[in-house]
Amino acid sequence: MIRKSARLSTATALVALPVAALSACSSGDESVQPAPLPAPPAEDDAGQFSVQLGPRPYYLVADMEEGELKEKLLSCSEGPFQRTDFSIGHRGACMQFPEHTRESYEAAARMGAGIVECDVTFTKDRKLVCRHAQCDLHTTTNILTIPELAEKCSEPFAPADAEAGTPASAKCCTSDITLAEFKRLCGKMDSANPDAATALEYMAATPTFRTDLYASCGTLLTHAESIELFSSLGVKFTPELKVPEVEMPYEGEYEQQDFAQQMIDEYKAADIDPKQVFAQSFSLDDVLYWLAREPEFGAQAVYLDERVDTAEGYEEAVSGMQRLADQGVKIIAPPMFALVTLDGKGRIVPSDYAEAAKAAGLDIITWTLERSGPLASGGGYYYQSVTDSIDNDGDTMVMLDVLARDVGVRGVFSDWPATVTYYASCMGL
Repeated sequence: MIRKSARLSTATALVALPVAALSACSSGDESVQPAPLPAPPAEDDAGQFSVQLGPRPYYLVADMEEGELKEKLLSCSEGPFQRTDFSIGHRGACMQFPEHTRESYEAAARMGAGIVECDVTFTKDRKLVCRHAQCDLHTTTNILTIPELAEKCSEPFAPADAEAGTPASAKCCTSDITLAEFKRLCGKMDSANPDAATALEYMAATPTFRTDLYASCGTLLTHAESIELFSSLGVKFTPELKVPEVEMPYEGEYEQQDFAQQMIDEYKAADIDPKQVFAQSFSLDDVLYWLAREPEFGAQAVYLDERVDTAEGYEEAVSGMQRLADQGVKIIAPPMFALVTLDGKGRIVPSDYAEAAKAAGLDIITWTLERSGPLASGGGYYYQSVTDSIDNDGDTMVMLDVLARDVGVRGVFSDWPATVTYYASCMGL
């Protein structure tokens, strides 16, 4: 099964992040520690800054094949562009900014994302932090450049051995270090070089369709700090309770339900309206827990559906859609490919999965637009059900249009939220 954390291949062409930037990012020197969170704006000003999209949506529209959709999108080129809950910042705006950093989140809000994601896991001292996976610090931060923290990793860096045929590797988890140690780290673009001989080479592997221009030292946040920041930006919240990569109950006493409850408790402590929170999990048990124990939050809980990664799981998901609804689930979120297929004329149309979800009365959110790099080769994982009709970057907008108008999704996660914001503003979503 392919998990969400493993869908960006780093075995393709790589770009080297300057070694100086990696080593200076945070070596324990207090002079390079991340800046503190800014004070939130006054309540009347929260979230009132203008939406700015930059050139990418225009590039995508220009690359589309001629037709009514392109003409419609071209007609909206001068806006106005507005914040919309249809546009969801996937880990912030991680096409260009290190994921789950303050800078990435702020960029997503500036691009009109109405909802922004903090993936939630826990540190050694059971503090909640924003990371896509419990054990991704070796690819998403500079931990390997800080010797006293690198030595605490579950699996220290090991160089590639060409003769033995083994790739370079490391495994560094949030549960390996305390919150205070976590806060010493800098975020970087998620990547690893399997052919690396040194830790710096291992880290310097950003895919060519991304950039290290904004990755000198991404500011890592606790979950509570993300709540504070998102509130100041005027956006809604979609925290994802990550599947722990350590044995649960952690240290013999910290149960999965304790973890699920702790995440919700931090919204309650911050006095956040439950209607502003879309708690997510790949575990149906987590969603059912929230429905039973925190019904105000459970009412908007999102079941992330990865069963579709296998043919058998896909069929199970289609046939069991009504059972999910009967259990109280209101929102389901599969990857994009599960929602679409090709008809006899090669046009992208809703899939059986999409039709079954609508028939069961479920709302649909999907992921992840703009995560595939250039689409000339068919788009990879996220477009696998419609690959034969995908051959240029402009097809990003075609896929988005089908998801919005034909499938009827209520929101789309994107690594570059400006694209979804452009479309949603143009179509009045």
